[in-house]
Amino acid sequence: MEVKKEKISRRNKDIRAMILDAALDLFSTRGYFSTSVHHIQKQAGVSIGSIYHHFKNKEAIAKALYDDLVAMMGQSMAEIMASGENSEHRLKAVCAHLFALTESSPKIMQYILYARHREFMPDELPICSSRPFVIIQDMVREGMERGELRQMNLTVASASVMGAAIRLIYLSLDGVLEKPVSSYLDEIWECSWKSVAV
Repeated sequence: MEVKKEKISRRNKDIRAMILDAALDLFSTRGYFSTSVHHIQKQAGVSIGSIYHHFKNKEAIAKALYDDLVAMMGQSMAEIMASGENSEHRLKAVCAHLFALTESSPKIMQYILYARHREFMPDELPICSSRPFVIIQDMVREGMERGELRQMNLTVASASVMGAAIRLIYLSLDGVLEKPVSSYLDEIWECSWKSVAV
């Protein structure tokens, strides 16, 4: 009996993952408003009943996808924060991680950065207030407390450290960069760090 329950649980997780993978692909390529539940159902290769078993509606799919991706990014940022490195190494590691994610999973970054989440999730905080970005801001704050970064407005310091890297990610997603975004890491990091370093 326990084995059967475990198989059902695993199958439900697999179906949920298939639905979210299809939604990520469609929301990133077609946009949220041009994607229907039937589009997701067809791409995922599941029944419409399976979708409604797991999710109330398209907004619930978008919310679950957003929550999963933010949690994944938050976990990565927390691991970098816990690394024990100094502020420069931590913050450069954040940029490197985001660049690597842009190259390996551009649809994740498109959904995180391009989707106007509050249009279809009005109660959601802006992405810049989500856990991953709060952790990055905590890294900057801690760097100022340690004397590794100049004392300045926390928002300005965070934007100075991450703004150029985020802009390069947008340019990469738009297909404007001549080389992979990760090849710009050292140069962009040197500029970003100089803007806040003591």
